[in-house]
Amino acid sequence: MRTTLPMTVAATLAAVVIGPVPAGAVSPSHAGAASPPTLGACGPGELCLWSKPNFKGARHTYELAGVDIDSCVALPEGGSAQALANRLGRPVTTYQSAECAETGEFETYPGKGTWTPQSPYRVRAFKIWER
Repeated sequence: MRTTLPMTVAATLAAVVIGPVPAGAVSPSHAGAASPPTLGACGPGELCLWSKPNFKGARHTYELAGVDIDSCVALPEGGSAQALANRLGRPVTTYQSAECAETGEFETYPGKGTWTPQSPYRVRAFKIWER
């Protein structure tokens, strides 16, 4: 078979080993490949927390108008978040502890537009900082 386009080594080996791939078939190297998560919808001036990774599940949204700066805000009883977006314009620290205790895991996220598809721990509370 003669072609005018150069074949890559991988394509040549695939053609020799498994034969040609029918039109419309998925290449074995791409079968099951997951697409990257899309950013969760979170408006300017909001802190959005999702109950499941990749911005899925129940979403809780908070604004500065309803939260005291430098105060610990626990998520609703028994609730936790595994993904978040910070668009408040202020840094936010998330806590594994519902009391914002620093004995558990915690992380601070900048406020100019931070999307985290999967937190390294279940977020149970947060604190918004002045700057």
